[in-house]
Amino acid sequence: MSQEGYDKLVEELRQLETVELPRVRDAISEARDKGDLSENFEYHAAKREQARLLSRIRYKQRVLQFARVVDTTRLADDKVGLLSKVELTNVTRGMRTTYTIVSPHEANMSEGKISIKSPIAQALQGRKAGDVVTVRVPAGTMQLRIESVSL
Repeated sequence: MSQEGYDKLVEELRQLETVELPRVRDAISEARDKGDLSENFEYHAAKREQARLLSRIRYKQRVLQFARVVDTTRLADDKVGLLSKVELTNVTRGMRTTYTIVSPHEANMSEGKISIKSPIAQALQGRKAGDVVTVRVPAGTMQLRIESVSL
């Protein structure tokens, strides 16, 4: 995992624990004060929200417990791997795209970050600039030429 991804995950966890969870606990307390809990929709909705939040908190804690921040100074900058920024050309369409290969927890297509477990990243792993790879994706098969690799 990148340092940026780790820091972002720590911040999300802090937000859930210090802002979201107290807000939901207040909502439960307020709904409980309204009386009969068996027919109190607000109470049951707040309890469901609390369960959802606690589940997310446990998940993020578990991810952080096993996360390892990658030292970028020890990575090869000429081969595609974790945290590589890869400029690609789709040979068939002639379209250029740039992806950064990240851990599954950091993947975000809108930011151009793809999971190392994705079909494209798997096909690119260990390749160098100038290589052409064939990738099977859900939409079919595509050929990609690696234009450049950097960290």
